[in-house]
Amino acid sequence: MDALVAAARTLVAAGRTPTVDEAAQAAGVARSTAYRYFTGRRELLAAAHPETARTSMLPEAPPLDAAGRLDAVVVEFTRMILETEAQQRTMLRLSLESADGPGRRLPLRQGRAIGWLTEALMPLQGELTDEQVHKLVLAVRSAIGIEALVWLTDVGGLDREDAIESMRWTANALLAKAQTEGLWG
Repeated sequence: MDALVAAARTLVAAGRTPTVDEAAQAAGVARSTAYRYFTGRRELLAAAHPETARTSMLPEAPPLDAAGRLDAVVVEFTRMILETEAQQRTMLRLSLESADGPGRRLPLRQGRAIGWLTEALMPLQGELTDEQVHKLVLAVRSAIGIEALVWLTDVGGLDREDAIESMRWTANALLAKAQTEGLWG
């Protein structure tokens, strides 16, 4: 199974969206063996998604203030997005496609970034309610990640460096707005 996943990751990084057959061939694994692990392309590509089991995006010695912590997480999160952009785009596309049947959701769409951002904004406890922090986290998440990168580069025409700076600026502006004027609702 590891060889299939590695082959699929390599093919996706090269800009392809491999089938189970193609991954099996690239891995030197029999088709019948490959289909024992993966019933189709979606399952294969979900398994080949870059590792996102990290529990934190903060550095070892994180800043103490919410703004510094948030910026550190946004920088690390966007770095990871850029390093795995081909895979991220593939998974974004798959997440937008219909997935019929129970249990057909892609495992990457579990809101891992929500936890990372919530951790970054822990210094806001006492300043904002848990509900307000959650709303802020959702607002920031809507402005960063592969979805934002795709829009800023493909639609907005920014290069990747400017797109990342836009995401950082937006995240910090949302935090500043929440701290000075509060949040909606």
